Formats: sequence, structure tokens, C-alpha cells
Amino acid sequence: MRATTLRPVRVLVVDDERDFAEALVTRLTRRGYSAAAAFSGPSALVSLGHDPVDVVVLDLKMPGMDGLEVLRQIRHLDPDIRVLVLTGHATVSAGIDGMRLGAADFLQKPVGIELLCTAIDAAAARGAGRTSEKEEKK
Repeated sequence: MRATTLRPVRVLVVDDERDFAEALVTRLTRRGYSAAAAFSGPSALVSLGHDPVDVVVLDLKMPGMDGLEVLRQIRHLDPDIRVLVLTGHATVSAGIDGMRLGAADFLQKPVGIELLCTAIDAAAARGAGRTSEKEEKK
């Protein structure tokens, strides 16, 4: 749980590289986040249907359903989920496509854990602001 929140920021790490995803979940958990992993796009979407999260850390290049398609599906599932695209295969066009689809940030592997935590916190804060705005309009 980061110091400014009442509950831990819930993070879903989506990456087909199982060792990388599990290591990242461990590192995030040690820093106070509530983190889980999914190892494919379809499994991430199933997980999001059952367990709400604040931020998704999403790999771009995955077999089957790639990260951009997962991002499209997340936008349909819940447009308030903040998505950080994290990839070792970054291209300018993929970054632009991700941002057009609503990614909160586009980070390149390897990323330092502090930079990633800063991006997660910023994304979660923006998401919390959007949720507060929706509640005020009710």
C-alpha cells in the first residue's frame, strides 16, 4: 500500500514471460501493492471479469492475443482501468496506437522498479479521480 492510499493499489501484470511476470508481482507486493499475474490476454480478461484492479501492466508482444487487442478489450470491459503498456519491443507506431487506445503510459523493458511504481501510482491517482468524478455526477 503506498502511503497516500487507504487500500493497496490493485495491479494486474499481464505478460507471457511467466518468470518475468511472477518476479514483478513479487517486487510490487513487497512495495505494498496488491499484485497478481496473468500469462495471456484471454486469461487477463477473465481475471478482470472476476477481480477488479486499478492498474494493468500489460506486455505488448504476446502470442495469440497481443497487448493492443487486450487493451481494446479492457477499454470495453471497464474504461476506468488504467493500463500501462510495458514492452521490450517498443516501436513509435505501437506506442502511438497504445496511447490512442487509452494507455496511461508506455514504458520500455527493462524498466526500473521505482519508475514503474511511480507510473503505477500516477495512473492509479488519475483513475481514482475519474471514479470520483463519476460518483459526483450521480
